[in-house]
Amino acid sequence: MLLEQILIYAGSLLLCGLIVWIYLRQQKKASDVVEAKIEKAKEEGLHEPVSLHPVIDLGTCIKSGACVEVCPEKDILGILKGGGTLINASNCVGHGACFHACPVEAISLVIGTEKRGVDLPHVSETYETNVPGIYIAGELGGMGLIKNSVEQGRAAIDNMVATGYKRHFDALDVVIVGAGPAGIAASLMAKKYNLKFKTLEQDTLGGTVYTFPRSKIVMTAPMDLPLYGKIKLYDTSKTELIKLWEDALNKNDVTIEEKTKVEVIVPEADTGHFVVHTAQGDQLKTRNVLLAIGRRGSPRKLGVPGEMTEKVSYRLLEPEIIKDKKVLVVGGGDSAVEAALLLADNNRVTLSYRKDKFSRIKPKNREKILAAIDQELIDMRYNTNLTRIEKRSVFIKDDSDVEFELENDQVFIFAGGELPTQFLQKAGVEITKRFGYTMKKYA
Repeated sequence: MLLEQILIYAGSLLLCGLIVWIYLRQQKKASDVVEAKIEKAKEEGLHEPVSLHPVIDLGTCIKSGACVEVCPEKDILGILKGGGTLINASNCVGHGACFHACPVEAISLVIGTEKRGVDLPHVSETYETNVPGIYIAGELGGMGLIKNSVEQGRAAIDNMVATGYKRHFDALDVVIVGAGPAGIAASLMAKKYNLKFKTLEQDTLGGTVYTFPRSKIVMTAPMDLPLYGKIKLYDTSKTELIKLWEDALNKNDVTIEEKTKVEVIVPEADTGHFVVHTAQGDQLKTRNVLLAIGRRGSPRKLGVPGEMTEKVSYRLLEPEIIKDKKVLVVGGGDSAVEAALLLADNNRVTLSYRKDKFSRIKPKNREKILAAIDQELIDMRYNTNLTRIEKRSVFIKDDSDVEFELENDQVFIFAGGELPTQFLQKAGVEITKRFGYTMKKYA
Protein backbone atom coordinates (compact mmCIF):
# COMPACT_ATOMS: atom_id res chain seq x y z
CA MET A 1 0.00 0.00 0.00
CA LEU A 2 2.79 2.38 0.96
CA LEU A 3 4.73 1.49 -2.18
CA GLU A 4 1.64 2.12 -4.26
CA GLN A 5 1.21 5.60 -2.71
CA ILE A 6 4.87 6.40 -3.28
CA LEU A 7 4.54 5.41 -6.94
CA ILE A 8 1.41 7.56 -7.33
CA TYR A 9 3.12 10.59 -5.76
CA ALA A 10 6.25 10.01 -7.81
CA GLY A 11 4.20 9.69 -11.00
CA SER A 12 2.28 12.88 -10.17
CA LEU A 13 5.52 14.76 -9.52
CA LEU A 14 7.01 13.51 -12.76
CA LEU A 15 3.88 14.51 -14.66
CA CYS A 16 3.91 17.98 -13.08
CA GLY A 17 7.59 18.29 -13.81
CA LEU A 18 7.03 17.28 -17.42
CA ILE A 19 4.25 19.85 -17.82
CA VAL A 20 6.43 22.59 -16.32
CA TRP A 21 9.36 21.56 -18.53
CA ILE A 22 7.20 21.64 -21.67
CA TYR A 23 5.78 25.01 -20.64
CA LEU A 24 9.20 26.53 -19.96
CA ARG A 25 10.56 25.10 -23.21
CA GLN A 26 7.70 26.65 -25.16
CA GLN A 27 8.25 29.95 -23.38
CA LYS A 28 11.95 29.86 -24.23
CA LYS A 29 11.22 29.13 -27.88
CA ALA A 30 8.75 32.00 -27.98
CA SER A 31 11.28 34.30 -26.27
CA ASP A 32 13.97 33.27 -28.75
CA VAL A 33 11.67 34.26 -31.61
CA VAL A 34 10.96 37.63 -29.99
CA GLU A 35 14.66 38.20 -29.29
CA ALA A 36 15.44 37.55 -32.94
CA LYS A 37 12.75 40.04 -33.97
CA ILE A 38 14.19 42.65 -31.60
CA GLU A 39 17.69 42.18 -33.02
CA LYS A 40 16.31 42.57 -36.54
CA ALA A 41 14.36 45.67 -35.48
CA LYS A 42 17.56 47.17 -34.04
CA GLU A 43 19.44 46.46 -37.26
CA GLU A 44 16.70 48.14 -39.29
CA GLY A 45 16.42 51.09 -36.89
CA LEU A 46 12.87 50.21 -35.83
CA HIS A 47 13.37 49.40 -32.14
CA GLU A 48 13.32 52.97 -30.80
CA PRO A 49 9.90 54.63 -30.54
CA VAL A 50 9.38 57.88 -32.44
CA SER A 51 5.97 58.99 -31.20
CA LEU A 52 3.27 57.88 -28.76
CA HIS A 53 4.09 54.35 -27.63
CA PRO A 54 3.39 51.84 -24.82
CA VAL A 55 5.67 51.39 -21.83
CA ILE A 56 5.19 48.18 -19.86
CA ASP A 57 5.53 47.86 -16.08
CA LEU A 58 7.18 44.44 -15.81
CA GLY A 59 6.42 44.31 -12.08
CA THR A 60 2.71 44.33 -12.88
CA CYS A 61 2.66 42.51 -16.24
CA ILE A 62 1.21 38.99 -16.08
CA LYS A 63 2.20 38.16 -19.71
CA SER A 64 -1.40 37.50 -20.73
CA GLY A 65 -0.48 38.48 -24.29
CA ALA A 66 -3.69 40.50 -24.64
CA CYS A 67 -1.69 43.58 -25.71
CA VAL A 68 0.08 41.58 -28.43
CA GLU A 69 -3.12 40.07 -29.80
CA VAL A 70 -5.12 43.29 -29.90
CA CYS A 71 -2.46 45.50 -31.57
CA PRO A 72 -3.64 46.25 -35.13
CA GLU A 73 -0.07 46.81 -36.35
CA LYS A 74 2.56 44.12 -36.91
CA ASP A 75 5.04 42.96 -34.25
CA ILE A 76 4.96 46.14 -32.17
CA LEU A 77 4.78 44.12 -28.94
CA GLY A 78 5.84 40.65 -27.86
CA ILE A 79 6.37 38.47 -24.78
CA LEU A 80 10.02 38.11 -23.77
CA LYS A 81 11.18 36.04 -20.78
CA GLY A 82 7.89 36.28 -18.98
CA GLY A 83 7.01 39.91 -19.68
CA GLY A 84 5.82 42.24 -22.38
CA THR A 85 8.36 44.10 -24.52
CA LEU A 86 8.57 46.46 -27.48
CA ILE A 87 9.83 45.06 -30.77
CA ASN A 88 9.23 47.36 -33.75
CA ALA A 89 8.50 50.41 -31.63
CA SER A 90 9.03 52.87 -34.50
CA ASN A 91 5.99 51.42 -36.26
CA CYS A 92 3.65 52.16 -33.36
CA VAL A 93 1.01 54.69 -34.46
CA GLY A 94 -0.61 55.19 -31.06
CA HIS A 95 -3.86 53.26 -31.43
CA GLY A 96 -3.91 52.70 -27.67
CA ALA A 97 -5.59 49.30 -28.11
CA CYS A 98 -2.89 47.66 -25.96
CA PHE A 99 -3.53 50.17 -23.17
CA HIS A 100 -7.21 49.28 -23.05
CA ALA A 101 -6.68 45.51 -23.47
CA CYS A 102 -4.22 44.96 -20.60
CA PRO A 103 -6.16 43.22 -17.79
CA VAL A 104 -3.86 44.51 -15.03
CA GLU A 105 -3.23 48.07 -16.31
CA ALA A 106 0.48 47.39 -16.74
CA ILE A 107 0.73 49.64 -19.83
CA SER A 108 1.22 53.40 -19.89
CA LEU A 109 1.18 55.48 -23.05
CA VAL A 110 4.25 57.66 -23.34
CA ILE A 111 5.49 60.22 -25.83
CA GLY A 112 9.20 60.85 -26.28
CA THR A 113 12.02 58.81 -24.75
CA GLU A 114 14.80 59.52 -22.24
CA LYS A 115 17.06 60.54 -25.14
CA ARG A 116 14.64 62.04 -27.65
CA GLY A 117 12.34 64.79 -26.51
CA VAL A 118 9.10 65.91 -28.19
CA ASP A 119 7.80 69.47 -28.07
CA LEU A 120 4.29 69.47 -26.65
CA PRO A 121 1.93 72.28 -25.63
CA HIS A 122 0.74 72.30 -22.03
CA VAL A 123 -2.66 70.53 -21.98
CA SER A 124 -4.63 69.41 -18.93
CA GLU A 125 -6.81 66.31 -18.61
CA THR A 126 -9.78 68.43 -19.73
CA TYR A 127 -7.83 69.45 -22.88
CA GLU A 128 -7.47 73.03 -21.61
CA THR A 129 -4.08 74.69 -21.98
CA ASN A 130 -2.33 76.86 -19.39
CA VAL A 131 -4.38 79.73 -20.86
CA PRO A 132 -7.93 79.37 -19.47
CA GLY A 133 -10.36 79.19 -22.37
CA ILE A 134 -7.90 77.86 -24.96
CA TYR A 135 -8.27 74.12 -25.57
CA ILE A 136 -6.30 71.68 -27.73
CA ALA A 137 -7.55 68.41 -29.22
CA GLY A 138 -6.04 65.90 -31.61
CA GLU A 139 -2.61 65.67 -33.19
CA LEU A 140 -1.28 68.98 -31.83
CA GLY A 141 -1.55 67.61 -28.27
CA GLY A 142 0.52 64.54 -29.09
CA MET A 143 -2.06 62.03 -30.30
CA GLY A 144 -2.81 61.47 -33.94
CA LEU A 145 -5.03 58.65 -35.21
CA ILE A 146 -8.47 59.60 -36.46
CA LYS A 147 -10.44 57.79 -33.76
CA ASN A 148 -8.47 59.43 -30.94
CA SER A 149 -8.82 62.87 -32.51
CA VAL A 150 -12.58 62.45 -32.90
CA GLU A 151 -12.98 61.44 -29.26
CA GLN A 152 -10.81 64.30 -28.05
CA GLY A 153 -12.80 66.83 -30.10
CA ARG A 154 -15.98 65.58 -28.44
CA ALA A 155 -14.45 65.56 -24.97
CA ALA A 156 -12.98 69.06 -25.28
CA ILE A 157 -16.40 70.58 -26.01
CA ASP A 158 -17.94 68.47 -23.23
CA ASN A 159 -15.39 69.82 -20.73
CA MET A 160 -15.83 73.35 -22.03
CA VAL A 161 -19.57 73.22 -21.47
CA ALA A 162 -19.09 71.57 -18.06
CA THR A 163 -17.35 74.71 -16.78
CA GLY A 164 -20.79 76.32 -16.76
CA TYR A 165 -19.73 79.65 -18.20
CA LYS A 166 -22.41 82.21 -18.98
CA ARG A 167 -23.27 83.13 -22.54
CA HIS A 168 -22.26 86.54 -23.86
CA PHE A 169 -24.39 88.15 -26.54
CA ASP A 170 -21.48 90.08 -28.03
CA ALA A 171 -19.20 87.04 -28.40
CA LEU A 172 -19.15 83.52 -29.77
CA ASP A 173 -19.07 80.62 -27.34
CA VAL A 174 -16.16 79.01 -29.17
CA VAL A 175 -14.06 79.35 -32.30
CA ILE A 176 -12.84 75.97 -33.54
CA VAL A 177 -9.59 76.23 -35.49
CA GLY A 178 -9.10 73.31 -37.87
CA ALA A 179 -11.53 71.00 -39.66
CA GLY A 180 -9.74 67.70 -39.42
CA PRO A 181 -11.16 64.77 -37.40
CA ALA A 182 -10.98 66.64 -34.05
CA GLY A 183 -12.41 69.86 -35.46
CA ILE A 184 -15.29 68.10 -37.23
CA ALA A 185 -16.25 66.17 -34.08
CA ALA A 186 -15.99 69.34 -31.98
CA SER A 187 -18.18 71.24 -34.47
CA LEU A 188 -20.89 68.58 -34.30
CA MET A 189 -20.64 68.57 -30.51
CA ALA A 190 -20.96 72.37 -30.41
CA LYS A 191 -24.06 72.07 -32.57
CA LYS A 192 -25.46 69.45 -30.21
CA TYR A 193 -25.10 71.88 -27.29
CA ASN A 194 -26.54 74.70 -29.39
CA LEU A 195 -23.42 76.81 -28.92
CA LYS A 196 -22.63 79.95 -30.90
CA PHE A 197 -19.55 78.89 -32.81
CA LYS A 198 -17.54 79.10 -35.99
CA THR A 199 -15.15 76.55 -37.43
CA LEU A 200 -12.24 77.89 -39.46
CA GLU A 201 -10.02 75.78 -41.73
CA GLN A 202 -6.98 77.23 -43.48
CA ASP A 203 -7.23 74.63 -46.23
CA THR A 204 -10.06 72.22 -46.97
CA LEU A 205 -12.41 70.00 -44.97
CA GLY A 206 -10.49 67.01 -43.64
CA GLY A 207 -7.32 68.79 -42.55
CA THR A 208 -4.35 66.44 -42.74
CA VAL A 209 -6.56 63.66 -44.15
CA TYR A 210 -7.34 65.88 -47.14
CA THR A 211 -3.64 66.02 -48.00
CA PHE A 212 -3.46 62.22 -48.39
CA PRO A 213 -3.30 61.00 -52.00
CA ARG A 214 -6.76 60.24 -53.34
CA SER A 215 -6.20 56.48 -53.46
CA LYS A 216 -4.52 56.25 -50.04
CA ILE A 217 -6.22 53.87 -47.65
CA VAL A 218 -6.96 55.44 -44.28
CA MET A 219 -6.67 52.98 -41.41
CA THR A 220 -9.31 53.82 -38.83
CA ALA A 221 -11.32 52.12 -36.11
CA PRO A 222 -14.98 52.44 -35.05
CA MET A 223 -15.74 55.98 -33.94
CA ASP A 224 -18.74 57.84 -32.59
CA LEU A 225 -19.54 61.08 -34.40
CA PRO A 226 -21.80 63.43 -32.42
CA LEU A 227 -25.31 63.79 -33.89
CA TYR A 228 -24.45 61.10 -36.45
CA GLY A 229 -23.84 57.89 -34.54
CA LYS A 230 -21.30 55.08 -34.42
CA ILE A 231 -19.37 54.39 -37.58
CA LYS A 232 -17.39 51.22 -38.20
CA LEU A 233 -14.49 51.93 -40.51
CA TYR A 234 -11.40 49.81 -40.93
CA ASP A 235 -10.08 50.11 -44.50
CA THR A 236 -11.67 53.07 -46.21
CA SER A 237 -10.41 55.52 -48.79
CA LYS A 238 -9.73 59.16 -48.09
CA THR A 239 -12.55 60.12 -50.48
CA GLU A 240 -15.08 57.91 -48.69
CA LEU A 241 -14.08 59.28 -45.29
CA ILE A 242 -14.39 62.91 -46.35
CA LYS A 243 -17.78 62.22 -47.97
CA LEU A 244 -18.93 60.71 -44.67
CA TRP A 245 -17.85 63.83 -42.79
CA GLU A 246 -19.55 66.05 -45.36
CA ASP A 247 -22.76 64.05 -44.91
CA ALA A 248 -22.61 64.37 -41.11
CA LEU A 249 -22.06 68.14 -41.31
CA ASN A 250 -24.73 68.73 -43.97
CA LYS A 251 -27.36 66.72 -42.10
CA ASN A 252 -26.78 68.91 -39.05
CA ASP A 253 -26.50 72.22 -40.92
CA VAL A 254 -22.90 72.80 -39.80
CA THR A 255 -20.80 75.04 -42.05
CA ILE A 256 -17.00 74.99 -42.18
CA GLU A 257 -15.35 78.23 -43.27
CA GLU A 258 -12.62 76.89 -45.55
CA LYS A 259 -9.60 78.81 -46.85
CA THR A 260 -9.67 80.89 -43.66
CA LYS A 261 -6.35 81.00 -41.88
CA VAL A 262 -6.08 82.12 -38.26
CA GLU A 263 -3.03 84.35 -37.85
CA VAL A 264 -3.17 85.29 -34.18
CA ILE A 265 -5.30 84.83 -31.05
CA VAL A 266 -5.29 87.86 -28.79
CA PRO A 267 -6.58 87.57 -25.18
CA GLU A 268 -8.65 90.47 -23.83
CA ALA A 269 -7.60 90.98 -20.22
CA ASP A 270 -10.62 93.06 -19.23
CA THR A 271 -13.33 90.73 -20.57
CA GLY A 272 -11.69 87.30 -20.45
CA HIS A 273 -12.54 86.91 -24.14
CA PHE A 274 -10.27 86.29 -27.11
CA VAL A 275 -10.13 88.04 -30.44
CA VAL A 276 -9.30 85.65 -33.29
CA HIS A 277 -7.67 87.46 -36.22
CA THR A 278 -7.79 85.81 -39.65
CA ALA A 279 -5.62 86.39 -42.71
CA GLN A 280 -8.78 87.63 -44.46
CA GLY A 281 -9.04 90.54 -42.01
CA ASP A 282 -11.88 89.21 -39.85
CA GLN A 283 -11.81 89.64 -36.07
CA LEU A 284 -13.94 87.18 -34.11
CA LYS A 285 -14.63 87.76 -30.43
CA THR A 286 -15.08 84.50 -28.57
CA ARG A 287 -15.23 83.14 -25.03
CA ASN A 288 -13.24 79.99 -25.90
CA VAL A 289 -10.93 78.71 -28.61
CA LEU A 290 -10.38 75.07 -29.54
CA LEU A 291 -7.21 74.41 -31.51
CA ALA A 292 -7.75 71.27 -33.59
CA ILE A 293 -4.82 71.79 -35.93
CA GLY A 294 -2.09 69.33 -36.84
CA ARG A 295 1.42 69.24 -35.41
CA ARG A 296 2.93 69.79 -38.82
CA GLY A 297 1.68 73.34 -39.17
CA SER A 298 3.56 74.33 -42.31
CA PRO A 299 5.61 71.89 -44.41
CA ARG A 300 9.28 71.95 -43.50
CA LYS A 301 11.37 73.55 -46.24
CA LEU A 302 14.86 72.35 -47.16
CA GLY A 303 16.15 75.84 -47.92
CA VAL A 304 17.87 74.84 -51.17
CA PRO A 305 18.15 77.04 -54.29
CA GLY A 306 15.16 76.66 -56.60
CA GLU A 307 12.83 75.32 -53.90
CA MET A 308 10.28 78.09 -54.50
CA THR A 309 9.72 77.19 -58.16
CA GLU A 310 6.38 75.83 -59.41
CA LYS A 311 7.75 72.33 -60.00
CA VAL A 312 8.13 71.77 -56.23
CA SER A 313 5.25 70.39 -54.11
CA TYR A 314 4.90 69.26 -50.49
CA ARG A 315 1.90 66.99 -50.89
CA LEU A 316 0.55 64.59 -53.50
CA LEU A 317 -3.19 64.83 -54.06
CA GLU A 318 -3.85 63.35 -57.51
CA PRO A 319 -1.04 60.98 -58.52
CA GLU A 320 -3.15 59.57 -61.35
CA ILE A 321 -2.87 62.76 -63.42
CA ILE A 322 0.94 62.79 -63.30
CA LYS A 323 2.27 60.72 -66.19
CA ASP A 324 5.50 60.31 -68.16
CA LYS A 325 7.45 62.62 -65.86
CA LYS A 326 10.89 62.43 -64.33
CA VAL A 327 10.03 62.82 -60.64
CA LEU A 328 12.23 63.25 -57.58
CA VAL A 329 10.68 62.36 -54.20
CA VAL A 330 12.61 63.52 -51.15
CA GLY A 331 12.13 61.82 -47.78
CA GLY A 332 12.14 58.45 -46.07
CA GLY A 333 8.90 58.41 -44.10
CA ASP A 334 5.55 56.85 -44.97
CA SER A 335 4.37 59.91 -46.94
CA ALA A 336 7.46 59.91 -49.15
CA VAL A 337 7.42 56.14 -49.68
CA GLU A 338 3.71 56.06 -50.48
CA ALA A 339 4.08 58.95 -52.93
CA ALA A 340 7.00 57.25 -54.70
CA LEU A 341 5.03 54.00 -55.01
CA LEU A 342 1.94 55.75 -56.37
CA LEU A 343 3.96 57.70 -58.94
CA ALA A 344 6.15 54.78 -60.04
CA ASP A 345 3.43 53.19 -62.19
CA ASN A 346 3.38 56.00 -64.75
CA ASN A 347 6.61 57.91 -64.19
CA ARG A 348 10.36 57.58 -63.78
CA VAL A 349 10.80 58.05 -60.03
CA THR A 350 13.94 58.71 -58.00
CA LEU A 351 13.66 58.53 -54.21
CA SER A 352 16.30 60.47 -52.25
CA TYR A 353 16.72 59.74 -48.53
CA ARG A 354 19.39 61.19 -46.26
CA LYS A 355 19.88 57.95 -44.29
CA ASP A 356 21.24 54.54 -45.30
CA LYS A 357 17.97 52.66 -44.66
CA PHE A 358 14.30 53.22 -43.90
CA SER A 359 13.70 53.40 -40.18
CA ARG A 360 10.25 54.84 -39.54
CA ILE A 361 7.83 53.34 -42.02
CA LYS A 362 4.99 50.85 -41.70
CA PRO A 363 5.79 47.20 -42.43
CA LYS A 364 3.56 47.06 -45.53
CA ASN A 365 5.21 50.16 -46.95
CA ARG A 366 8.65 48.69 -46.23
CA GLU A 367 7.80 45.50 -48.12
CA LYS A 368 6.38 47.39 -51.09
CA ILE A 369 9.18 49.94 -51.43
CA LEU A 370 11.95 47.33 -51.12
CA ALA A 371 10.22 45.18 -53.75
CA ALA A 372 9.87 48.19 -56.07
CA ILE A 373 13.57 49.01 -55.61
CA ASP A 374 14.57 45.39 -56.32
CA GLN A 375 12.45 45.44 -59.49
CA GLU A 376 14.08 48.74 -60.49
CA LEU A 377 10.71 50.49 -60.58
CA ILE A 378 12.23 53.18 -58.34
CA ASP A 379 15.74 54.59 -58.49
CA MET A 380 16.71 54.58 -54.80
CA ARG A 381 19.39 57.02 -53.63
CA TYR A 382 20.27 56.42 -49.96
CA ASN A 383 22.60 58.77 -48.06
CA THR A 384 21.79 61.69 -50.34
CA ASN A 385 20.55 65.25 -49.89
CA LEU A 386 18.89 67.54 -52.40
CA THR A 387 21.19 70.54 -52.96
CA ARG A 388 19.76 72.47 -55.91
CA ILE A 389 16.65 72.58 -58.12
CA GLU A 390 16.80 73.90 -61.68
CA LYS A 391 14.23 74.12 -64.46
CA ARG A 392 15.02 70.80 -66.11
CA SER A 393 17.20 69.07 -63.52
CA VAL A 394 17.99 68.58 -59.84
CA PHE A 395 21.26 68.10 -57.99
CA ILE A 396 21.74 65.65 -55.11
CA LYS A 397 24.87 65.08 -53.05
CA ASP A 398 25.90 61.81 -51.38
CA ASP A 399 27.68 61.33 -48.05
CA SER A 400 31.08 61.40 -49.79
CA ASP A 401 30.27 64.94 -50.99
CA VAL A 402 29.89 63.87 -54.64
CA GLU A 403 27.14 65.78 -56.44
CA PHE A 404 24.96 64.22 -59.15
CA GLU A 405 22.72 65.94 -61.69
CA LEU A 406 19.45 64.22 -62.62
CA GLU A 407 16.99 65.15 -65.34
CA ASN A 408 13.78 66.26 -63.64
CA ASP A 409 10.27 67.57 -64.31
CA GLN A 410 8.79 67.60 -60.81
CA VAL A 411 9.91 67.47 -57.17
CA PHE A 412 7.92 66.28 -54.15
CA ILE A 413 9.41 67.06 -50.73
CA PHE A 414 8.22 65.18 -47.64
CA ALA A 415 10.45 66.49 -44.86
CA GLY A 416 7.75 66.63 -42.20
CA GLY A 417 6.37 69.81 -40.73
CA GLU A 418 7.13 72.35 -38.08
CA LEU A 419 5.17 72.70 -34.87
CA PRO A 420 3.34 76.06 -35.00
CA THR A 421 5.38 77.21 -32.00
CA GLN A 422 5.23 80.96 -32.59
CA PHE A 423 1.48 80.86 -33.20
CA LEU A 424 0.92 79.07 -29.87
CA GLN A 425 3.36 81.21 -27.91
CA LYS A 426 1.76 84.45 -29.15
CA ALA A 427 -1.50 83.21 -27.62
CA GLY A 428 0.32 82.45 -24.35
CA VAL A 429 0.32 78.65 -24.66
CA GLU A 430 3.37 77.09 -23.02
CA ILE A 431 5.41 74.53 -24.94
CA THR A 432 7.71 72.06 -23.21
CA LYS A 433 10.09 69.43 -24.57
CA ARG A 434 8.93 66.16 -23.02
CA PHE A 435 11.23 63.20 -22.45
CA GLY A 436 9.30 59.98 -21.82
CA TYR A 437 6.14 61.88 -20.92
CA THR A 438 3.20 59.73 -19.78
CA MET A 439 -0.06 60.91 -21.30
CA LYS A 440 -2.33 61.67 -18.34
CA LYS A 441 -5.50 61.35 -20.36
CA TYR A 442 -6.08 58.93 -23.19
CA ALA A 443 -9.18 59.26 -25.32
